[in-house]
Amino acid sequence: MWQVIQAITNYKTTPSACDSDASLQDVLNDFYTRFEAQNKVAARKTIPPPNDQVLCVSTADVRRTLWRVNPQKSAEPDNIHGRVLRECAEQLADVFTDIFNISLSSAVVPTCFKTTTIVPLLKKSTVCCLNDYHPVALTPIVMKCFDRLLMRHIKTQLPLSLDPL
Repeated sequence: MWQVIQAITNYKTTPSACDSDASLQDVLNDFYTRFEAQNKVAARKTIPPPNDQVLCVSTADVRRTLWRVNPQKSAEPDNIHGRVLRECAEQLADVFTDIFNISLSSAVVPTCFKTTTIVPLLKKSTVCCLNDYHPVALTPIVMKCFDRLLMRHIKTQLPLSLDPL
């Protein structure tokens, strides 16, 4: 019966977006990292001169940023759901304020904030080559909050004549 309905409606099944074959995962990993493999420049830590003032974020700013997290956001590499960050913003604000300020004063971003999961999504219904996959990077929500706090500070330091982003 289902075959008749599929024939009448011209229904076609689409291939699944995620193949459990480990070789496909390895091929996609090599495909996505091909540019990074050529980048051999090591990151250098620059220490600000002693007369520069180190940026500090306030607990109120962190709390406000956590309250603005979309509760529908999925748990990303850190497995912390957006709903948890939003609902527990009052309790987490002090902790994240300390972490953010230590990170800013030492000029080092914690490694757990920098972890990213790359998810390949299909651009087209049929896969002909690896370019038919669109890589989507999932970064921790906490890092996005940290980015927003830094962006807000950077925007205040820019001249008003600069075109807003």
